[in-house]
Amino acid sequence: MASFGLKVIRLALSSVAAVSPAAAGRAAFRLFATTPGRRSRTAKERELFARSEGWMRQAQRVELSFAGGTAVAHRFAARPCEAFAGRVLVVHGWGSQAAYLSALTEGLVAAGHEVVALDLPGHGASRGRTLTLPMAVRAIDAAWQRFGGFDYFCGHSFGGASLACAASGLVPYVPAHRPRRLVTIGSPSEMSWLFKDLGRYLKLGAKAQVALEDHVERIAGAPLSAFDAANGAGRLNTPMLVIHAEDDKEVPAMHARRYAAAGSNVTLEWANGFGHRRIVSAEPVIDRIVDFFSEDGRRIAA
Repeated sequence: MASFGLKVIRLALSSVAAVSPAAAGRAAFRLFATTPGRRSRTAKERELFARSEGWMRQAQRVELSFAGGTAVAHRFAARPCEAFAGRVLVVHGWGSQAAYLSALTEGLVAAGHEVVALDLPGHGASRGRTLTLPMAVRAIDAAWQRFGGFDYFCGHSFGGASLACAASGLVPYVPAHRPRRLVTIGSPSEMSWLFKDLGRYLKLGAKAQVALEDHVERIAGAPLSAFDAANGAGRLNTPMLVIHAEDDKEVPAMHARRYAAAGSNVTLEWANGFGHRRIVSAEPVIDRIVDFFSEDGRRIAA
């Protein structure tokens, strides 16, 4: 059952749309782009963030600036006693933050990687309350420039889609940055789905939905269909590992299948039982990501 707040929002948008579908579309986009509060939503999240505090304090904190915003990167140096395994950029999902991926970043550092975990605009330690896909890709570009590139990308949910778009050069005026290997975890494969899903959630009428999508395209500088991360990934010719749970209730499994169908460079592996959120801390998932990156190191050494 919809909450009282959601019912009020739907009613307000419906009233606005009756007068001006364009205004309703703009209002819906503002709702979409406004990031959620940073407070932990559940006891499990509070426990996770409490456990991650010590680990996050070990990182070098670097502020990144780009056209339209700022972001914060957390750099975990590779262990001097380990053979260097490559530099990894890790990006969280919508409403999350770098600290939520602490188990993953710890596992990568333990395997010999230097890891940069990004707090996207409006999330974690980063300022602001707004995030869009172009902003995320520009933040990834700023991290690439600041740290001299990355051997590997690894992203959860919205972060994985953003990394796939960044690697494919799908955002106008932002250069493509192609890692040697790419991992997405529970990630959407196209932006059109996000806005159609938003329209269904807000119960937008047909005219307001068209106005929403037109507004997004004006801001992005390209048709929504251009932001198809799966199609972009298939053209990369870069080994890509897609990890998804068929029981994911936030990002349907069809997105993983779209990635897998995009090209022979994409490998799909199911992590059933871990849902959308627990998947990033699941030991078998982290082990598989570490192994996927180490396969590249063994290939280069050979």
